Formats: sequence, structure tokens, C-alpha cells
Amino acid sequence: MQIVHTITDLRVALKNKAHVGFVPTMGNLHAGHLQLVNVAKQQATIVIVSIFVNPLQFGANEDLANYPRTFEADCEKLIAAGTDVVFAPTVNEIYPDFNAQTQQLGQTMTINPPPIAAELCGASRPGHFSGVATIVLKLFNIVQPAVAVFGKKDFQQLFIIRELVKQFNLPIAIIAADTVREPTGLAMSSRNGYLNEAEKNKAAELHQQLSDIVNKIKQGHHDFLSLERSAIATLSNRGWQVDYIAIRESRTLAPAKASDSALVVLGAAKLGSTRLIDNIDFFALAN
Repeated sequence: MQIVHTITDLRVALKNKAHVGFVPTMGNLHAGHLQLVNVAKQQATIVIVSIFVNPLQFGANEDLANYPRTFEADCEKLIAAGTDVVFAPTVNEIYPDFNAQTQQLGQTMTINPPPIAAELCGASRPGHFSGVATIVLKLFNIVQPAVAVFGKKDFQQLFIIRELVKQFNLPIAIIAADTVREPTGLAMSSRNGYLNEAEKNKAAELHQQLSDIVNKIKQGHHDFLSLERSAIATLSNRGWQVDYIAIRESRTLAPAKASDSALVVLGAAKLGSTRLIDNIDFFALAN
């Protein structure tokens, strides 16, 4: 496996390489990330994984400084997974006007995402999806992959990236990989490391509530607002700080109607100081 830190070296590594597969990450890798690599290997002749903690997608009160950075361990996992190239740029490599003294990125042009970016996770994380879309476009321009693999756990992010590719006519196939879970049902996440033992045992409750909603909809319950409110109340009573529980049409992320069959139920909530997200996409019989 080759490790490169500059755009110039990456382009040398990729010269004359056809059908590149790409997996962008922020490091602190777990089995969910490695599954993305496995999916990319099935779709491409060479697989590139980027490791870059992107400052532009973190808000003022979020955990940029404390975000886990485990580069050596990540590389060991990626070697075992059969990754061909790791691209691990510095901040000033990605943001050419970065000022190290003031920590200002100097990024004067950013992507303005669609209105859905202000809903769900975007409602409590203003500017987050603009930062995500901007870094993804930068990385797409640098790597120029034929295919890129993203996990379904960040379902709203996946939707916005698909829109980015469509709106900018990018010749990239976006592949969605299923969420990898702990035996309890907890979605694997880099932020799970922030949970203490008691919180980790409790964390599966979010997925359980989403699963209950799915089961009730499949049984014919179409009062979606009532289902959302009930799940929020249950989690709140169990000590969670709920950001949202929402039932949406999975292809548009518009609020779901009883006549919709392609659905996704999404949730975000804090357990202690750790914010967790999860979702389940499914098909139901329309009313």
C-alpha cells in the first residue's frame, strides 16, 4: 500500500490507472469503513482511501480539536483490507490559502447545498453540509474516481452527495454501502469511542426505536407524526437528548406521506455528550 500526502504525488500514483474507486474518510477507522473499501474493491481496479479531518464541516462548538486521529492504526487496517493508496493531505494541501497562525482556512468559495441541508442534521449543524459538499467536490477533483463509496449511516449526507454529482454533471458512480452494526444493533461510528461503558450498552436504544417505527409502519400504521412523537418521548424518558426522529420519503427526503412506499426513518440524539445518528430505509405497502 502506498501512502501519499500531496496532490502531486497522488496524481503520479494514479497516472495511467483506469477505473479508480474512492472511499473518503476522516480516519479513526472501524469495520464500517473497511466494508466501504470491500465494496470499492468489487467495483474498481484500484482503490484510494483518503484520510482527512475536514475543518470546514465542523461548527464552532463541535469536536474538531478532539476528533480521534489514529493514522498508524488506520493504515494497518487499510493494508489488511487490500487498499492500494492512502491519500492523507495536510490542511494547507487541501485549503491553499490556509493561515496556520490564525487557523483561518481562507476558503472563499463553497458549495451551496439544496434546502434539505438545513433540515434534519442540518437544522442543528448550520453550515455542516456546505462543508461536506465542498470537501467532497475538492476530493473528487483531486482523485477523479470512476466510483465512490459512501455509507448509508449518514443517509442525509449520501443524498446531498448524490445531488452534488448530478447537479455538477460529475462522471462518478455513487455507491451506497449498508450500515455495519455492533451485535446490539448500534451503528458503528467513530464517535462511539466517546461513549463510556454504560452509555455504549444503552446506545442501541436509538436503533430499537427506529426499528419499532419500521415495524409499525409495515403493520399499517400511517400516523407518522404520532410515531415520531412517541419515539422521541420514549428516548427522552430514558435520558436521551433527542435532536429529531423523522419519517421521510427515501428518494427525496421530503416528509413522508401515507401513499409513499420507499421510506427512511432517521434519528439523531445525544447520549451524554455524544451525538449519535442512525436510520433504516425500507419499503412499505402504501396506504
